[in-house]
Amino acid sequence: MADIDTRPTNFIRQIIDADLASGKHTAVQTRFPPEPNGYLHIGHAKSICLNFGIAQDYQGACNLRFDDTNPEKENIDFVNSIQRDVQWLGFQWTGNVRYSSDYFDALYGYAVELINKGLAYVCFLNAEQMREYRGSLTQPGKPSPTRDTTPAENLALFEKMRAGGFQEGECSLRAKIDMSSSFICMRDPVIYRVKFAHHHQTGDKWCIYPMYDFTHCISDALEGITHSLCTLEFQDNRRLYDWILDNITIPCHPQQIEFSRLNLEYQVMSKRKLHQLVEGNHVSGWDDPRMPTIAGLRRRGYTPASLREFAKRIGITKQDNVIEMSALEACIREDLDAHAPRAMAVLDPIKVTLSNFTAADVEWLDVANHPKDEAMGSRKVPFGKVLYIDRADFREEANKHYKRMVTGGEVRLRGAYVIRADEVIKDADGNILELVCSYDPETLGKNPADGRKVRGVIHWVEASQAKTAEFRVYDRLFSVANPSAEDDFIQVIHPASLTVKQGYVEPSLASAKAEQAYQFEREGYYCLDNRDASADHLVFNRTVGLRDSFAAEA
Repeated sequence: MADIDTRPTNFIRQIIDADLASGKHTAVQTRFPPEPNGYLHIGHAKSICLNFGIAQDYQGACNLRFDDTNPEKENIDFVNSIQRDVQWLGFQWTGNVRYSSDYFDALYGYAVELINKGLAYVCFLNAEQMREYRGSLTQPGKPSPTRDTTPAENLALFEKMRAGGFQEGECSLRAKIDMSSSFICMRDPVIYRVKFAHHHQTGDKWCIYPMYDFTHCISDALEGITHSLCTLEFQDNRRLYDWILDNITIPCHPQQIEFSRLNLEYQVMSKRKLHQLVEGNHVSGWDDPRMPTIAGLRRRGYTPASLREFAKRIGITKQDNVIEMSALEACIREDLDAHAPRAMAVLDPIKVTLSNFTAADVEWLDVANHPKDEAMGSRKVPFGKVLYIDRADFREEANKHYKRMVTGGEVRLRGAYVIRADEVIKDADGNILELVCSYDPETLGKNPADGRKVRGVIHWVEASQAKTAEFRVYDRLFSVANPSAEDDFIQVIHPASLTVKQGYVEPSLASAKAEQAYQFEREGYYCLDNRDASADHLVFNRTVGLRDSFAAEA
């Protein structure tokens, strides 16, 4: 029986299959081309999985290339973070990291070629004038006063630009295409501008920098890219992509193919808006666990496998849509349910004293690390006279539907004994300080012998061996599903997007490693923070709840 091809399919893969079958290409070459002007977000993860995944499945190659044409907004921290994110997701680029700035000399040469062909000219309109001359969707543009300058004059002016002879904004090099085109991007777009800025790769060699649209297609061609995959906002720009390659002497002409970008509920995906969040101190940084950045998701406890699975499930189409947060949560919840060991943590502790526990020391109980996976083994958990339970797990009075502890009622402690609440100790204001309980020493691993009804099972931590911990309970960053549609998205930041609690964890968690995921029994999935936690200060971030909180609140 022939092997079944389990690779995902979509319209891009169908194009590639046809190109390989026809002999148009004998191998597949893709690239992931981020601009190093911010941290990558989950939308980029979709593109990473697409480009690198295609290269893997077709035994091809995928380059990592930084489109670094705007040095004022770029820095080496962004370059390094992007490399970390790609590798953390489980991918490795072909050969060395590439930069569009590697091709600045070649790009300059191609600009000169366009000038010599009468297809580019130096324009002295300022930005406001250029917008006026460009026209609108209903009105054609009008030509720049210097549009018909001779190639010789333009070449001299362009060389003067390169030599620093003009100020920023004084002039630019424009492609000479069609000022009446129905596509605004074809109305003589700027392809070079003057910018006296230090570049993180080329230093101060250049004071003119090529525009993204001019750079991107030529960089693709120089690298032999077969299929240049980008999001739908570049659909109109494909005409400019093709025009540039058609009018310069270059042997390769990649095919640009557009797909829909990822839009996620309760998040913003604009780098400009993400910069606002960081620079306005509305979040703690690019890796804040509430951010949609890959670094933020990683710090929150999302795994590479969960993000790859999410990218697989949402698929690749040309249809713009908004993905529900529950779809992302489902991927991490399924991954962690299978792979995260269990542990116990009390986030809002109330003291419990067992009046009939007489042992001088704690008793160590053997507790399974995972209820469905014996291969994950077990751990020793201490049990003693003083415990902590969660404050929400006790009520002085409750109806029969309440399945936790009530005065005079019994519950089972997870992996341990049945206990009964006998007395409530309060302060002068009526706040509960302590519960005095008794335990049944005959109920370890078995039900009460006389058939007594036990209300439910609660989690707990033994006090003398417990480790203090900080818990950061994260919720959605915004209070509305589409914050980008608001006049001021900052005003709809969810005020309870982060709740910090102080509590206790079982002693086995003292050796927790950064980013190690745990299911805290009955609380949710948590991981040790990869930045603020230390041996003396345990900090756990909530990755996701045990159930779909978004659907529950809808």
